Amino acid sequence: MDYDVVVAGGGPVGLMLACELRLGGARVAVLERLTEVDPTIKGGAITTPSAEALYRRGMLPALAEVQRQAMDRFQAFMRERNGGDGGEAAGQGLGFVGHFAGIMLRADLVDRTEPGFGDAGPAAEIGLVAQQDIERLLGGRARELGVDVCRGVELTGFDADDGAVTVRTSGGAIRAGWLVGCDGGRSTVRKLAGFEFPGTDPEITCHQAVVEMTGAEDLKVGWAATDTGVFAHGPMPGRVVTVEFDGPPADRDAPVTTEDLQARLRRVSGVDVTITGVRTATRFTDHARQVTEYRKGRVLLAGDAAHVHSAFGSQGLSLGIGDAMNLGWKLAAVIGGRAPEGLLDTYTSERHPVGAWVLDWTRSQVAAMRPDPQSRALREILTDLAETVTGTTYLTARLNGAGVRYELTGEHPLTGRSAPDLELTDGGRLADHLHGGRALLLDLTDAPELRALAAGYAGRVDTLTAGCPSRPELAAVLVRPDGFTAWAADAGAQAQAPTSTAGLAEALEEWFGVPEGAVAPG
Repeated sequence: MDYDVVVAGGGPVGLMLACELRLGGARVAVLERLTEVDPTIKGGAITTPSAEALYRRGMLPALAEVQRQAMDRFQAFMRERNGGDGGEAAGQGLGFVGHFAGIMLRADLVDRTEPGFGDAGPAAEIGLVAQQDIERLLGGRARELGVDVCRGVELTGFDADDGAVTVRTSGGAIRAGWLVGCDGGRSTVRKLAGFEFPGTDPEITCHQAVVEMTGAEDLKVGWAATDTGVFAHGPMPGRVVTVEFDGPPADRDAPVTTEDLQARLRRVSGVDVTITGVRTATRFTDHARQVTEYRKGRVLLAGDAAHVHSAFGSQGLSLGIGDAMNLGWKLAAVIGGRAPEGLLDTYTSERHPVGAWVLDWTRSQVAAMRPDPQSRALREILTDLAETVTGTTYLTARLNGAGVRYELTGEHPLTGRSAPDLELTDGGRLADHLHGGRALLLDLTDAPELRALAAGYAGRVDTLTAGCPSRPELAAVLVRPDGFTAWAADAGAQAQAPTSTAGLAEALEEWFGVPEGAVAPG
């Protein structure tokens, strides 16, 4: 074998997956047809799950610096809009936590005591990070970890059998154990492998661009619905979005022209702006489809290759990063002989429901954007709900992935959920102990019986004994490499009562194989 895994597609999802595979010991090559990071404007923000994933791999300082630079640009935009005063206006801009169908959600209406809030630690402060910045950061990390990132190389075909995959590329053939398609919504891997891809057809055409323009003084900042569609202006100088319900574009690949952008912005906003230059522009639709399974033999899919939808709510990148985090450690464990191949079945069973929900989330936003009287009546009701604590808290929690829970064995409320970023008495936080991409058994009551069960998993499961004063009810947490809780136990009612180990041995074996020295069943 030339490699254990070939990853087709070197965007954020492909690079994240490659990094996770390398942490698990796999030999990985990433094939990317573009020679440089695509400068075309894409997503300008990430949601909390993406920030958590990168934080758990030690990338929080880099994310914070990128966000600081983005905030500088935002303040420059607000100064431009307010005659040189960007301070107070920028502060007002930070008072929003996102939007649903262009309905802005106010930060001061979010109840942070509700489940799902307050558990992400410093990652909750990260949001204003563009997709290109994520790709650059992950590209550097992949090279540091020893991933072969092959730019200017395109996958042209492959042949898969029970033992390996022969990948044909523009530069020759590569023999690998596995192939993962992270090659976007028009995935070559998905098409050649014959994955079913059902869904709904598009009904809108959207344009996003960064332009130079005059006459924009009356162009409202933020999102706005009009009689002809929806548009957005900001949060950086010249950034505009238009949403029109005129069906999909006749030619998705046709260049986006200055004249077309100007006509659409005027039509939707009602403001006679003049676009004098276009720095970057793209179009997209609400095409929403998802494969029925994420794996066919030795070929798997992740990110947009597995699911496509509109960009509303900045869910797409987070969904793809979640796929990469879920698949990476599992595939590496199978390759390394630390887990049976059946572990890969949990990739589809865990990630497909999350993808299906995101597709419906974006479809519902399109419904609330339509300009017909029925949809506008619905929008008024949603706007009213978004002005309440309950409504904003629900929408914000869902936007930030707080509702994701895998159906894992165990009754504890944390089981199947993203692990809380506990502040520990060793001076660190839980995320600080996940940088190596291994599982972690966190012993919060100094219980030797817990550590004895984990002793046979050295190299697969790290153990840490520490306290957590803010969560005295917790006795122990078993965290998978992707940051999700595989098992948890509460402290006994009596201070000296031993911590219950019920279910821990089973969870360890389910996710990390048999302990060292034991004989695998069958």
